[in-house]
Amino acid sequence: MKVFVTGANGFVGSYVVAQLLADGHEVYASSRTGDLSSFNTNKNYRFIQVDFSDPFSLHDAFEFVQPDMVVHSGAMSKPDDCELKQSDAFDTNVFGTVQLLLNAEAYKSFFIYLSTDFIFDGNKGMYKEEDKPSPVSYYGKTKTDAEEAVMEYQHGWAIVRTSFVYGKPLYGRGNFITMIAEKIKNRQPFNVVSDQLRTPTYVADLANGIAAIIKQKAGGVFNIAGKDILTPFEMSEAVAAYLDVSDHLLSPVTKDEFKELAQRPLKGGLDINKAISELQYQPVSFSEGLTDTLR
Repeated sequence: MKVFVTGANGFVGSYVVAQLLADGHEVYASSRTGDLSSFNTNKNYRFIQVDFSDPFSLHDAFEFVQPDMVVHSGAMSKPDDCELKQSDAFDTNVFGTVQLLLNAEAYKSFFIYLSTDFIFDGNKGMYKEEDKPSPVSYYGKTKTDAEEAVMEYQHGWAIVRTSFVYGKPLYGRGNFITMIAEKIKNRQPFNVVSDQLRTPTYVADLANGIAAIIKQKAGGVFNIAGKDILTPFEMSEAVAAYLDVSDHLLSPVTKDEFKELAQRPLKGGLDINKAISELQYQPVSFSEGLTDTLR
């Protein structure tokens, strides 16, 4: 099966590409920047440098690939950047998604869109697939708008919502857990939010969940996340315990004290019972994922 993957140089995208290659798919990885991977020795791998918000280059890429599946993992995903640069966030997260949908339509490609628990306001927590989005940040709004566009697509689609993805980067920049590990090792002071709830998701589990959707061509909305409910500070304490560092300089602060530019949901997290039932999704515990990340 020919699968076109956006955001292939990103943290999640790289794991998606690796999983799909392992499953024997013909993978066309794409990114705005040059290929960072080491997958080019795999006969089923091809890299295409393309900006998915550029209609002309995207049209050429789709004409070349003619994909059976599209996995759209590319995004402007830092909430504070989205708040500060709203025009760029719209162009990337909404306009870019619409351009991908228009091109996918020409080949009747099944479309998988990666979304987030930041589409919710955080008043309730442990959101289910049928819960109504109510974003509190511009990032969340762009992801909600893009979801709505995907839901109007006529040739088969799935929306994958996830939460606080972590793991060992295959290449490129790290993530919260790897960043915190460095702070702890270097005895650097750092404030960590202690009153936001998330369901941290091990990146390999997320890639496996997406692969299961592709295998079954399962349509609809799926929460693909971890099974533990933790605050960022609780995650940080677990990192310190794993590293056997008791004299770290991490300090718990409330969301209001942390003063981030973009508002975050206070009670995030996703209910994964549908994915467990319909996709046989079985995520590892946070403890197991943490061990794999820092080993």
